[in-house]
Amino acid sequence: QVQLVESGGGLVQAGGSLRLSCAASGRTFSSYTMGWFRQAPGKEREFVTGISLSGARTLYADSVKGRFAISRDNAKNTVYLQMNSLKPEDTAVYYCAASATINLIARNRDRYAYWGQGTQVTVSS
Repeated sequence: QVQLVESGGGLVQAGGSLRLSCAASGRTFSSYTMGWFRQAPGKEREFVTGISLSGARTLYADSVKGRFAISRDNAKNTVYLQMNSLKPEDTAVYYCAASATINLIARNRDRYAYWGQGTQVTVSS
């Protein structure tokens, strides 16, 4: 069982940056692939990025590639999402999630069993 709590969301102007954090409870954090998803009003929840157990592998949605960076600190049971060059279309509730699928970084949200409560990111134009 993993409990996840996101923080760091807020209001930022286009072109600005935010850093999201997701703190996990439990001693098995390093056993999970971690991902970030987002959901804008009226839209499906979509994959943003994911990171492997050790942090050696990452995967990004095309829409955020080159602007967002995921990282993790297994000693602190925390995964981060650094978001740069933010655009209004990045506005959404951002969720971190944990997956027991460890041989790949899944884009499918059904592969993620544990979810945080979400944090709102609003980018003004």
